[in-house]
Amino acid sequence: MFDLKAFLAQKTQLINQALAAILKTADKPDRLLEAMSYALMAGGKRIRPILCLAAAETVDGDPRNVMPAACALEMIHTYSLIHDDLPAMDDDDMRRGQLTCHKAFDEATAILAGDALLTLAFQILSSIPINNQRQATQWLRVIHLVSQAAGYCGMIQGQMLDMASEKRRFTLDELKSMHRLKTGALIEASVCCGAELAGAKADQVQMLEKYAQHIGLAFQVTDDILNVEGDPDIMGKAVGTDARRCKTTYPALLGLAESKEFAAQLVQSALETLDAFDQKADPLRAIARYIGERNR
Repeated sequence: MFDLKAFLAQKTQLINQALAAILKTADKPDRLLEAMSYALMAGGKRIRPILCLAAAETVDGDPRNVMPAACALEMIHTYSLIHDDLPAMDDDDMRRGQLTCHKAFDEATAILAGDALLTLAFQILSSIPINNQRQATQWLRVIHLVSQAAGYCGMIQGQMLDMASEKRRFTLDELKSMHRLKTGALIEASVCCGAELAGAKADQVQMLEKYAQHIGLAFQVTDDILNVEGDPDIMGKAVGTDARRCKTTYPALLGLAESKEFAAQLVQSALETLDAFDQKADPLRAIARYIGERNR
């Protein structure tokens, strides 16, 4: 039986080591680097980089070859959290079990730390030694995928829509569309980048992309549920904030029971997209189940 706990622990350790090594290359540690490290090394689930590595392994790739992309994805995710937590957006005090970046430092430093992590991500993606045309094409494709997922057609647009959801009631279709951008886009990019860099065939990438679409939406549905009934001590952040901001969420639209059923359906759909893969896809299967059952 596949041991997801051991798999996540092993991959998280490797990712953390790689992230720490990148930060250590700075010439002179200063307040900005301290803020970047504070947010980036605070822990977190590391789901996006782990998905990147797991997707590569699913198609017989070497996860070491995709580690730079995995690190870049986590940097982009962390930058988005720093900015989401700012007073102008979600105005949160806690993140990953510690004070948010703007609370631990100040708003200006938090903004700049987020900006720095975003740009560092693309510095890492564009610094890979290229040995042949095929490799160059793969990494250029990855840079395109990540920039599209993180930009105004992806995550940033999703955040803009999320802020708008505090001012009016969204329909279910609007809510799904928003979350496919805000949360799903970077999760899809994580899976597709891992597969692309591992040399996956076009049909394999397509199946893995569908898998990522399902788990990306399931991740957000579960987040909405946890914001209602989660334990803040386990989650490392406050709960009940969506209701206080009058945000449109799945529990608000569907109810808690129906939201849980919807998340379960999405996880099942994700698992079905992996039917064509062998046991090398077991980590992706286990991650899908974990996303639907998680408590943080």
